[in-house]
Amino acid sequence: MIRLGLRLAVSGGREAWLRLLVTAAAVAVGVGLLLTTLAAVNAVHTQNGRYAWTNTGFAADAADAADADPADREAAGTDGADGNAPLWWMVRRDGFQGEQIGRVDVAPTGPTTALPPGVDRLPADGEYYLSPALAELADAVPPEQLADRFGGHRIGILGKDALPGPDSLVALVGRNPQELSALHGATRVTRIVTTPPDRCDDCPIGIQSNGVTLILTVVTGALVFPLLVLIGTATRLSATQRERRFAAMRLVGATPRQVAAVSAVESALAAAAGVLLGFLPYLAVRGQVATMSLTGYRFYASDLTLTLPQIAVVALGVPLAAVVTARIALRRVQVSPLGVSRRVTPKPPRAWRVAPLLAGLAELVFLLIRHPESVPGQVRGYLSSFGLIMIGIVLAGPWLTGRAAALLARRTQRPATLIAARRLADNPTAGFRAVSGLVLALLVMTATIGIITTMTDERGRVEGGPQFDNVLINHLSEGRTPEGLDLGAGPPAPPGLTAGLLAVPGVRGTMLVHPLDEVVPVHVGDETEASEVVACSELDAVGLFGHCEPGAATAYLPSVLAGFRDYTDTAWPAAPHAAEQVAALPVVNVVVATDGSRAAVERARTMVDAAYPASRQSHTLAEGRKQSDAELEGFQQLAKVVILATFPIAGCSLAVSVAAALGERKRPFSLLRLSGVPLAMLRRVVLMESAVPLLAVSALAIGTGLLAADLFLRSQLQYTLHSLGTGYYLAVAAGLAGALAVIGATLPLLRRITGPETARNE
Repeated sequence: MIRLGLRLAVSGGREAWLRLLVTAAAVAVGVGLLLTTLAAVNAVHTQNGRYAWTNTGFAADAADAADADPADREAAGTDGADGNAPLWWMVRRDGFQGEQIGRVDVAPTGPTTALPPGVDRLPADGEYYLSPALAELADAVPPEQLADRFGGHRIGILGKDALPGPDSLVALVGRNPQELSALHGATRVTRIVTTPPDRCDDCPIGIQSNGVTLILTVVTGALVFPLLVLIGTATRLSATQRERRFAAMRLVGATPRQVAAVSAVESALAAAAGVLLGFLPYLAVRGQVATMSLTGYRFYASDLTLTLPQIAVVALGVPLAAVVTARIALRRVQVSPLGVSRRVTPKPPRAWRVAPLLAGLAELVFLLIRHPESVPGQVRGYLSSFGLIMIGIVLAGPWLTGRAAALLARRTQRPATLIAARRLADNPTAGFRAVSGLVLALLVMTATIGIITTMTDERGRVEGGPQFDNVLINHLSEGRTPEGLDLGAGPPAPPGLTAGLLAVPGVRGTMLVHPLDEVVPVHVGDETEASEVVACSELDAVGLFGHCEPGAATAYLPSVLAGFRDYTDTAWPAAPHAAEQVAALPVVNVVVATDGSRAAVERARTMVDAAYPASRQSHTLAEGRKQSDAELEGFQQLAKVVILATFPIAGCSLAVSVAAALGERKRPFSLLRLSGVPLAMLRRVVLMESAVPLLAVSALAIGTGLLAADLFLRSQLQYTLHSLGTGYYLAVAAGLAGALAVIGATLPLLRRITGPETARNE
């Protein structure tokens, strides 16, 4: 039967070969998009894995805690259990003109074989490695703006294994063990760990890939359903002729198993050819996808790879899906071969078809009430809920189409509309099948854009105005004890720091913020307490954080990092300290007001970071906004990918389905033309048969997508759905208009396939 199935698949002349090629091409489009999405998920994991070594000191299996006593640290320079001397390790997040720099300071306490990836030896005190992009940047600007931060001299370039992406800015700096061990945040480790940052509690650098992976995984699952619809639609090309052929085989003695085998071979052949062709678009767009910064950085092209299990699942799953689809499509032949010839009216769809849709929404409500803690649990929960919703839309579509057609038939008197409505009411499943791919595309697009638009709106909210864009601020505090003592504050300012900063061209003022031993109640505007104190002369020089009461030398101040709020007109209460007393206190923030020039900002950053090395170095509000916008831009690109991925699949499904439907109805349309029905009326019939289910079920899909997006946002991110904006509605309108244009493009076929010879020959 396999040989017979292969012969029947290609023995129908040009029509059979055309059907095979169209089916294979349609499947190839969907498979290419699916493979690309799977490769993007793999690239996120691969890129994130290369951040692992930089966060060695933050991993759970580090050798020692970071808050060990400095005296114990210096005495602890003994070999580890594996014979390697411990390393002092400190991860720092630096920056240059809004670009994040990952810096790792390392100091071995003795001989060791523990090496970070990408180097052949550890840097000694006064030596450092730079990534290629960072080395190029350091060579392009004066040393006092960037290179002087690392001290000593460069001894090499970090290899690819140490870099998440080709644009990554990473430095590996050698330090003196005694100096590094005295810094807050330094950790004693005995080996380089491989824990990615998404399993690290507070890593200064890296990407928290869980959110990106979750969204990409859900998108991958969302693409599978339109792809299955496309496969099912493509395998139904010339379904009527094939059903009659199989019915004839049954009448001459073929068993249901033999008919199923022939049908499976025909469908699997086209689907297998489509899978092979699907690797071509994947390979063609892989380079373009690598340039997308979904995580904030470009990918290496080699990161966009597929695993053997993924290839096996796609290679076997797509033909299997085609076989199952063909089996379902030919179930009438299996039951009664004569039933096909007689065209028995199928049973109307029942209201139970809405149950899976309601179950998927109910599961999202359940996830809102009881949210899974683990990422795998979240992936399973959201995939199953969105899967049920998409299955529910596909199942509920025929029922809703039948209800809409019955309502239209009762209220219309136009012949074309009446014919279309009665045909849809007679077989709503066939009517909905043509537009099911586009309806799923609208559902996926609505939910995805709703989620991503809300995320970009919420995360794009940055307090403070543009007046803070040129203010450089570092942050040394790690919180406060119950007694009110500040943790992690730096020592008093070294001599000459303030004078050196003011000597930099473009620096307009500096301010050192000092911690208090306890929280002091204040009543100024919305503020009720203060935990910091500043010198009034410095507060006035910066100008953006308010001013002191008349005659005061020092003043109480809330945190300058509290949203970068503009306190220009605020008068802070005087503190009972002399300026000299305040200058001798520890420092939690160094604030530098500049004119915004690159030279001023970077020279000041180099001086501040050299005086106060910390895990998170100085930054301006503009730089923080840029880093936040980079992640949001990646999500926006993801939304565009979803639109560009789902609509081509839907368009292919629609074109193939409408063309197949016209081919199956050549004889009825020919007889109508012979009886005097104008060709224009037949075209209106075809248009109405597609437009009614398209508009009716699209409304349900859009509403369901908005509701599902809101439930996902509430349960996963504690956001509420925001307005989708004009762009979304324009995209919906363009999608519906494109669908109608695709239908219109098939209408010229009516003239050619409904001639008198068609009715005579059949």
